[in-house]
Amino acid sequence: MAQDRGEEEEPPPTTEPARAEVDGGAVPVSVAWTPRGLLVAVEPMVRRLGGELREDPSGEGWFLTLADTEIAFGPGSDAITRGTEIVDLSRDPAFAPTAGVMAPLDFFQRTYGDLLGYRFEWDVDLGQLTIGRAERREVPVTLDVVHLQGVTTVVFQFPEAVRYQTETTARGVEVELLGASLPPSDWGRRDVEDPWVQNVELRETGFQIGLRPGARSESYTLTRPFRLVFDVYRSGTADRDLRPEAGSRDSLRPPQPREGLRTIVLDPGHGGEESGAVGPSGAMEKDLTLLLARALRSRLQSRLPVRVVLTRNEDAHLPLTTRTAIANQNKADLFLSIHLNSAAGVHAQAGGAETYFLSLQASDERAAQAAEVENRVTQSDASGGETRDVPASDEGDPLYDLQLILWDLAQSHHLSESQRLARLIQEELNSTLGLRDRGVKQAPFKVLMGAAMPAVLVELGFLSNPREEERLQDPAYRAQLVDALVRAISRYRVLVEGGVSEGGETAAAGGER
Repeated sequence: MAQDRGEEEEPPPTTEPARAEVDGGAVPVSVAWTPRGLLVAVEPMVRRLGGELREDPSGEGWFLTLADTEIAFGPGSDAITRGTEIVDLSRDPAFAPTAGVMAPLDFFQRTYGDLLGYRFEWDVDLGQLTIGRAERREVPVTLDVVHLQGVTTVVFQFPEAVRYQTETTARGVEVELLGASLPPSDWGRRDVEDPWVQNVELRETGFQIGLRPGARSESYTLTRPFRLVFDVYRSGTADRDLRPEAGSRDSLRPPQPREGLRTIVLDPGHGGEESGAVGPSGAMEKDLTLLLARALRSRLQSRLPVRVVLTRNEDAHLPLTTRTAIANQNKADLFLSIHLNSAAGVHAQAGGAETYFLSLQASDERAAQAAEVENRVTQSDASGGETRDVPASDEGDPLYDLQLILWDLAQSHHLSESQRLARLIQEELNSTLGLRDRGVKQAPFKVLMGAAMPAVLVELGFLSNPREEERLQDPAYRAQLVDALVRAISRYRVLVEGGVSEGGETAAAGGER
C-alpha cells in the first residue's frame, strides 16, 4: 500500500560507500541506513547483473526490464508491479542526489532473485552485500494449446513461479528456465495441428515453440496459478481488429497499439431494481453513481478532446457483462466503473476511496469481499430496505470457468496500464480530498472481465458511513471527486500519448491542481 500522505516526508537518504561481492568480484555500491531499513543503489546492480533501467515519463518513478518482464516502482509506494503481479516490499524506494534511485534489499530479491536466480545477503560484520546463484530446482509443467478466432494461445502452467528468458530464432521461440529444470517425464516433442504453431518441444532446461512461416508471438505471465502464455498470430496484418466484438468472450488477440486516448466509457454502478449500497438516511448507490458519471462525462468532454459514453444514462438495470460489451462495441481506450462502498459491523465507520484493477485472485481479504458484493446482483424492496440475492446470469454455466480464464488472458495485455491508471486515480483522490489511502488493489470484478482496454473500478467512498453519505449527497463535494478523476485521466492521457511538460507536470493538467 502506498505510504500515507499524511506522514511527514522522509528526507533524501544519506549514502555511504560499500561493496557487493558477485561471483568472486567486487562491485562498488552506495548504501543508506534509514529508520525504515537499508537502501542499496540500483544502477550499479543493473550495470553488473544486467537489465534496462529507465525513468517513468512522468518523472514519478522508474521501470526496470529483466528477462522480458517490466518492473514499475517509485518513491511513496512500498509495492512494485512485476509484470502482471503486485509485489509488496519492506519499504518504498527513494532517490538520493549522490547515488540516484535506491531500493530496499528485498526489491533486488523480488526482481533479480525471483527472475534471474540470484540470492542477496547483507553481511553486517563485513558491511558488504553478497550476491550468489540459487540452486536449480525441478518443476513440472502442464502444456495447453488453444486456437480461437485467428490466435493460437500456448500456455505453460507451473505449480510455482519460475524465472525465464526468451529468444526468437529462425526456428521459433526458445525459452530458457533460470534456476529450474523440467522433470524427465515432461521431456518430449508434441506436434500440433495448428495454422501458426508447428510443434512444442520440452527439454530439461526449457522449451521451444516451433512457429510456422509468417507467424509471430507475444508472451506474458499470469499468476495463481503461474502461467507463461504465448499468443501466436499472423505477422504483418496491420488492419486486423484486435478487440473482441460485443458479447465476445473468447477473442485473445493482442491489443492494437493505441494512438491516444480518444474514447472513454464510464459505467455508473448498479441501476434499476439493483440499488447497490444504501446509506443510513436512504441514499442509494445507483443514484449517486449516475450523478457522478454524468458530471464526469461533462467535465471530461469540456477539458479533453475525447468522446465519453455512459453505459447507462438513466435508472435502468444493466447486466455486468453488457457494460463491458458496450465498452468493446465503442472500441473504448479506457473503461472506468464508478461505485460506492459499504461496510457493516465493526467496520461501519470505514471511510476513504479504493481503486481496483482485474485479477482472478483478490490481493487481500477486503478486496475479495468487495468483489463478492459487487458481483452479487441484489434487489431492494419498495422502501429501499431489505435486499435479497438474485442468481448471477452465469450461475450454472459449465463454460463459465473457461470464460474467466479467457477473460483473464485478454485483460492481462492491459494490466500494467490498468495498474498505472488506478495508481493515478488513487493519488489524486488522496491528495486532493485528504481521503484515507486504502490503496490500489486487485480483485475478480465481473464488470472488468472481458474488457479489451485498460479497465479500472473505483469506490469513491463508503455510503454506509453517515458522514461520507452526507458528503456524497453534496454537489460541491461530488464536483471535487469529479475534478480529481479528471486530473487523473488527464495525467494518464499524457502518459499514453507520450508528452510531459516541464517540471514533470502533464500538459493536460493545465495547472488546475
